[in-house]
Amino acid sequence: MRRIGDLIADLSPEVEFRAIADCVTRPQGIKWSEHPGEQFQYIDLTSVDRMTHTIVATAPITSDTAPSRAQQVVRAGDVVFGTTRPTLKRYAIIPPSYDGQICSTGFCVLRPDTRVVLTNYLFHLLGTEEFNEYVKGKERGASYPGISDTLVKKYQIPVPPLEVQREIANVLDAFAELEAALEAELEAELEGRGQQYEYYRDSLLAFAESEEVQWTTMGEVGTFTRGRRFTKKDVVPEGIGSIHYGEIYTQYGTSATEAGSRVRPDLAPGLRFARTGDVVIAAVGETVEDLCKAVAWLGDEDVAVHDDCFIFRHSMNPKFVSYYFQTSAFHAEKAKHVARAKVKRVSGESLARLRIPLPPADEQERIVAILDGFAALVNDLSLDLPAELNARRQQYEHYRDRLLSFSEAA
Repeated sequence: MRRIGDLIADLSPEVEFRAIADCVTRPQGIKWSEHPGEQFQYIDLTSVDRMTHTIVATAPITSDTAPSRAQQVVRAGDVVFGTTRPTLKRYAIIPPSYDGQICSTGFCVLRPDTRVVLTNYLFHLLGTEEFNEYVKGKERGASYPGISDTLVKKYQIPVPPLEVQREIANVLDAFAELEAALEAELEAELEGRGQQYEYYRDSLLAFAESEEVQWTTMGEVGTFTRGRRFTKKDVVPEGIGSIHYGEIYTQYGTSATEAGSRVRPDLAPGLRFARTGDVVIAAVGETVEDLCKAVAWLGDEDVAVHDDCFIFRHSMNPKFVSYYFQTSAFHAEKAKHVARAKVKRVSGESLARLRIPLPPADEQERIVAILDGFAALVNDLSLDLPAELNARRQQYEHYRDRLLSFSEAA
C-alpha cells in the first residue's frame, strides 16, 4: 500500500479518466461457414462463477450445434462482462486454455489495449461498487434486465500510469489468491468434519445381528400414513402449519419444532397431520440417494403433511429413527424398494418392510445425544465458513475500492 501511495504521489497525483471504449480494441466474431465441423468450447453466462469470477464449465459446440448467441471469439487476456442481468456480476478474465474459443453475445468482450490499461487492472475495476452502481442505473428490462455493450464501454475509468496499475493489480491479485486459498482450506475442513460425522453416525447405528439388539421391520413398530395434497396456491402467511415434501430437502434437518410454511385453515378437514414424535418421510425424490429423507416432528402443534410424504407413527425415539434413515445401511436396503421411474418413489408398503434396529429406549436416547452433539459441531463450522469467507470478501472489496479511487485530473 505504501509503495502504491509513493508511486501515485510521484507519477499521478491526479489521474486521467477515460471511457472503457478508449482503452480496449475491437474483438472479432466468428463466421461459422468458415469452420464446418470444427469444435469449440462455448462460454455461456452460466460458465462464469459469480464468486470466484473464473470460467468453471463450458460446452463443446460446432457450426451445427452452436446456439444463436455463440458469435464472439475470445482471446487470452480478454475481460468478459455479462450484460444480461448484469448486477449478478458475471465477469472473468479469459485464461490461455480458452484462447480462440467462443463466448455468448450475452457478454461484453473487453480486449484491453495493454499500452493503455492492463488486463488485471481492468478486471478489478469491473468489481467496484462504483461500476456496479453505474450498471444499476443503466440497465433496462424487467424479467431479464440488461445493459448494452455501448453503455458498458462508455463508463469512465481512472487510467494511471502502467506502473501504478501493475502495483494495484498485484496487490489485489494477491488478496484474491489468499481468499481462494482460505476458501479451499475451510471447505476441506468442513468436508472432513462431515465425513467424520457420517462415519461415527454409521458406527453408532450399526448393530450386528449377534448383538443383543432386536431387529424388526418398521411396519411392526409403527404405521405409515400418506399425507394429503395441498398446492402452492394454498400456502398463506397465517394458517395451519404444514410440511411439503420439497421443504424436507431444503428447509429441514434431522428434526424440527417449527413448520416451514402454512396453509389455509379451511383445508383442515381434508388434511392429515403429524403429531409430536411422528417422523415425516419424503416419498418422492430426484435420486435414489435423496429419497426417504426424514424429519422428526417435535413441535407442539400438529402439522399438515403433503401427499408425497408418509407420517410414521411409532413408539421409538423419533430422532433415533430420523438419524437411522441417514445411514449407509438404510440407504442400501432402501434402494431395493425404490420405483425407478424418472421421479423416484417409494410406497408405504415398502417402507413397512424395511428393517430397523430396536435397542432399549435409554440406548436410543444415548445415541441421539451423541449424534446431536456431533451434528452441532459440524453445523457450527458450516455456519462459520460462510461468515469467515464473507468477512474476507468484504475486506478485499474495501481495499479494492480504496485502491481504485483516484482524483480526476482537471
